[in-house]
Amino acid sequence: MQYRTDIKKVKALGTAKHGFGHWWMQRLSAVLMIPLGLWFVFSLMSMENLSPDTLIQWLYNPVPALLMALWTITVVYHAALGLQVIIEDYVHKKSITLALLLLVKFAMFTMIVATFFSLFKLVS
Repeated sequence: MQYRTDIKKVKALGTAKHGFGHWWMQRLSAVLMIPLGLWFVFSLMSMENLSPDTLIQWLYNPVPALLMALWTITVVYHAALGLQVIIEDYVHKKSITLALLLLVKFAMFTMIVATFFSLFKLVS
């Protein structure tokens, strides 16, 4: 017995297309941001002063630098997923939707590259 609507039979689409994977990745990234965000706040609060030299010295250590990179990737990815949902739900013209989605992906890529470039620049 099949539970498919007539429209689904005609379009040959599943009930959610790619929606579940998107939803699941947004939840996973949100859960990952919690411990990483707590680590970041706790690390900053445990410093005696927040001068640029102190932060550079802190990020010179590979563990904080790696966790900072992971935190940045997670935040940027989570934001891009959220913006994608907003664009797909509220922009109804396909050409504008495509242009905005490409802009979001490009901005996500640029922010991640800038993060890695900055971290590598600090340690070199």
